[in-house]
Amino acid sequence: MEIHCNIVQILSDRQYDYENYLATLLMTKPVRSPAFVIRAFNAEVSRIQDQASDPQIAAMRHQFWQDTLSSMYKSEQHISKIPANPVAKEMFKVCVHYNLPKRYLERLVVSRRHMLTKKYYNTLEELENYAENSVSSIYYLLLCLVGVSDVHADHTASHLGKAQGITNILRSVQIASHHKSVYLPLDILMKHNVSQESVLRCLDNATMRDVVFEIASRANSHIEKARSIEVPKTAKQIFLPAVTVSYYLKKLQKTNFNIFDKTLHNSGVILPLTLYYNRVLNKF
Repeated sequence: MEIHCNIVQILSDRQYDYENYLATLLMTKPVRSPAFVIRAFNAEVSRIQDQASDPQIAAMRHQFWQDTLSSMYKSEQHISKIPANPVAKEMFKVCVHYNLPKRYLERLVVSRRHMLTKKYYNTLEELENYAENSVSSIYYLLLCLVGVSDVHADHTASHLGKAQGITNILRSVQIASHHKSVYLPLDILMKHNVSQESVLRCLDNATMRDVVFEIASRANSHIEKARSIEVPKTAKQIFLPAVTVSYYLKKLQKTNFNIFDKTLHNSGVILPLTLYYNRVLNKF
């Protein structure tokens, strides 16, 4: 299955989904291309918030993808009726070929659209729920590509998605501060007496590190649970991004949970090599 070159370009850009791009490159050839399409669809939806400063424009772009999904799943639909967008066209082909469930794609769009108006998480559990919808859904779709219908694999996908979603929030703290947004759960901030203003000003102190430690510990707990579950061998390649999550969490631990440490943004050549090593061993 050939894919539009723009899709690979979207993912290979370090700003958007570079680490998942690396993991997808290492998947077996039959599922690599459709996996790229799913990742590109997610990247297109997730970057709406960054690209559109006007909330109304962002809402319109989310609506475009919701309408596009609706048109994809109409009975006897044809590719000529799909909007002239390379990601939409390729996504339609993948949906038809692999009979992908509509609900997971809808969750990706709806969860991101909901955050346009909410812009914060009251609790860590609320953040986990968002991660389930916005990240775990991707792994459920990837499982469909390899034809794995297994409750244990689903549980692994759920835990990994939550771990990755929580970690993404930690990684985005500084970027979010530029947009005057704080995505760290309010209950954890209040528990450790850390104000949103302190987060926006990127102030590193003992209480801030306590906040980061508690949130990172939850992400690590999900990674450990994901790895403790026995899954079919063909599904293990899908969960390779667990390596990138662990890689970041270990780096964070080395900084004593200083979320503002500049070394956290440097992956160098070690991460690609680590991904390749784990792929050869079919581990995650």
